Amino acid sequence: MEADLKLKLQQLHQRVDVLKDQINTEEATKNAFVMPFIQILGYDIFNPTEVIPEFICDIGTKKGEKIDYVIKIDGEPILIIECKHWKENVDAHNSQLHRYYHVSKARFGVLTNGHIYNFYSDLEKPNIMDEKPFFTLDLSNLKDASLKILEKFSKTGYNLEEILDSAEGLKYIKAIRNEFEKEIQDPSDEMVKLLVNRFFDKPLTATRLVAFKEYTRKAISNSINESISFRLKNALSINETVPSKTNDQIPAVSETVDVPKFITSEEEIEGSQIVKAILREILPASRIAFRDTQSYFGILLDDNNRKPICRLHFNSSNKYLEVFNNGKDNGEKKLILSLEEIYNFKEELLATVKNYE
Repeated sequence: MEADLKLKLQQLHQRVDVLKDQINTEEATKNAFVMPFIQILGYDIFNPTEVIPEFICDIGTKKGEKIDYVIKIDGEPILIIECKHWKENVDAHNSQLHRYYHVSKARFGVLTNGHIYNFYSDLEKPNIMDEKPFFTLDLSNLKDASLKILEKFSKTGYNLEEILDSAEGLKYIKAIRNEFEKEIQDPSDEMVKLLVNRFFDKPLTATRLVAFKEYTRKAISNSINESISFRLKNALSINETVPSKTNDQIPAVSETVDVPKFITSEEEIEGSQIVKAILREILPASRIAFRDTQSYFGILLDDNNRKPICRLHFNSSNKYLEVFNNGKDNGEKKLILSLEEIYNFKEELLATVKNYE
């Protein structure tokens, strides 16, 4: 089922991508994007005992409050779904779902804008929805691990106990990863002391701590970059062996295996990570794409050649950052003397992305 599920979700993502600019209301988002998603999970959207739209839910003194969808199996609610317009940031709108969850018998709630689906439960306090989702599905970034989790929410694969068993692990793995990524960008005093005290036997004064924070940041960054560079170089340097052919199998025109004529450098990797760190203020990582070419290292929005954010020209003695003037004009090369100077163009990079949006 996993392969079939992935194919259907990829088709839905294509649909979202094609139609979204014509979808102007929350109701249209539900009809065009969310209902097909529910159907992909195997639920009958035309059966009002299985998929209940506009389910009335009284919350305290507020009467007539409505949940967008309630999904039932054998008459028991398993999932409540609250929808927002596709342009909305779903991470910022969980308060309404939180209220609905409190009066619902369902163990899971979903908040979606039609292309991102946040799944919530009550892992911390019974019958009180957690502030953060334990699982997020992004249609633009389908991973096999995510599909396996989603299968458990399908009509034929629903298993409450299995979901609850894995939900706690998913929640805390995600939280730990978020904290680790923060430490990579800006190591905390606690992290620095933990590492430095293992080899430095002198007191860590305030001045030394500041210096060691920078050393720690560079050490972690260098370690990650070297690991990425090593894998890229190995991947790009593999020569495929073409099996021998009999005379009647030899094609009329001889073919050769194209070997890449360039290798991504450590400086390009480090520079791209600096740009990524800047863009993460307004973009999820899944929307930032990298493409290396013979003449430059490109950074794109949504892996779209028509949406260049910037280019790194590091193949000569001088280094240049090519910016695109808010996305309206041809690129303009800016001379930089060090990678840290990329931060000087933060506002231009962010403005370029906002213009595309």
